[in-house]
Amino acid sequence: MDFFNIKSVFFTLANYPVSYIEFTGSIAGVAAVWLATRSNILTWPLGLINIILFFLIFWQVSLYSDVFLQVYFFIISIYGWINWSREQKEHIPLWRLSSYQRWLTFSVIILLTLLMGFLMSRIHHVFPHLFESPAAFPYADSFVAVASVIANTLMAKRIVENWILWILVNLFGVTIYFLKDIIFVSIEYLVFLGLAIVGHFHWRREFFEQHKLETK
Repeated sequence: MDFFNIKSVFFTLANYPVSYIEFTGSIAGVAAVWLATRSNILTWPLGLINIILFFLIFWQVSLYSDVFLQVYFFIISIYGWINWSREQKEHIPLWRLSSYQRWLTFSVIILLTLLMGFLMSRIHHVFPHLFESPAAFPYADSFVAVASVIANTLMAKRIVENWILWILVNLFGVTIYFLKDIIFVSIEYLVFLGLAIVGHFHWRREFFEQHKLETK
């Protein structure tokens, strides 16, 4: 049994073979996101398990933008873990973006998605020995990658709008992973979608409670 091979079946769910790596990575991911909605620092170590396993999954199904995304996630998760550790000692507050910062963030995401999508659509020509198959859904997958980078950075910095981006990312993720026939991951992203909505309202409420205390 090869734990890290997506074809190594752990169990079958409604005729869909769930691999060991897909199941373990998904459970770790759901736990990490749930902890993030509660501002719990354990989100970061659990997230690292999810990141490593999903790196291997996405490589095997030719979602190359997501492969590169996991490398970034690994780095920013270390940063987030350190930053949130400092927050527990110094009580770093939640923040919200200004209107200008929101529009700038949105514009950057669109531009980088178009650029990355173009590069991913040709990467199998540029590096044929590394990427034997064409990238699947290069532009949609690039949006997931770019928006996830921004969202995770905002989360590490404790900025409330990270959850709005996660909602969009999860909507795309549910569709892409379903079409790539990694159904368990698609279901996981549906759970992520619900958790992102919960996280948004939880952090938003916490932000306004914090603001009330600051104005007293």
